[in-house]
Amino acid sequence: MPRHTQHFENAIARLKKMTHNIGAHVEENVGHAVRCIINRDAKLATQIMESDDKIDEMEVELEEECLKVLALYQPVANDLRLVVALLKINNDLERIGDLAVNIAERAIFLSNQTGLIIPPEFSTMADKTQWMLQHALDSLIDLDPVLARRVCAMDDEVDELNRKMFFTFESQLGTGPEKLRPLLELLSASRYLERVADHATNICEDVIYLIGGEIVRHRKEALI
Repeated sequence: MPRHTQHFENAIARLKKMTHNIGAHVEENVGHAVRCIINRDAKLATQIMESDDKIDEMEVELEEECLKVLALYQPVANDLRLVVALLKINNDLERIGDLAVNIAERAIFLSNQTGLIIPPEFSTMADKTQWMLQHALDSLIDLDPVLARRVCAMDDEVDELNRKMFFTFESQLGTGPEKLRPLLELLSASRYLERVADHATNICEDVIYLIGGEIVRHRKEALI
């Protein structure tokens, strides 16, 4: 194998490893953020917020490495699709990390709201969202378009649960003005989870593009 080709393969392997690492950190923070809400854990929420700087650093490093590969090796065809997909996925992962911080911020406020009952829809939504993120990353690692499409299909379920959270919030508005702020904070956390699911869907759409060159974004019929 020519030396420059080996260098390129090494660079691609490095990009994949960096993507895997940032994905693992982001997935962990989302899981912790959910536990912060359910367990009223302000200490863990603070740790999530402090760890976000590391994710931001990793995102910048990965972007710089992707741009370096594009400039040095000028990849084409499948290799070009891979680097472009990793650039886009990198951005989605950084945004998911930010959303975990947003949820953690809500958790800090809710940690003192002992009278607030977390509705079952929130826990179900959190479980489905974490499943989507985990399997979105698995579909990338395994280059599995079937799994990627399964993840995309679950996004509608998360959207519906988010709507149910809004109706739950609406039904509790009359229980007392002191519950308004806690309910708003919980509804915000629900919305952030829904956005995590959207970004997991984006990742899977990029996986499908990476494998087959098919652009399925904004085309739900192409995901069936």
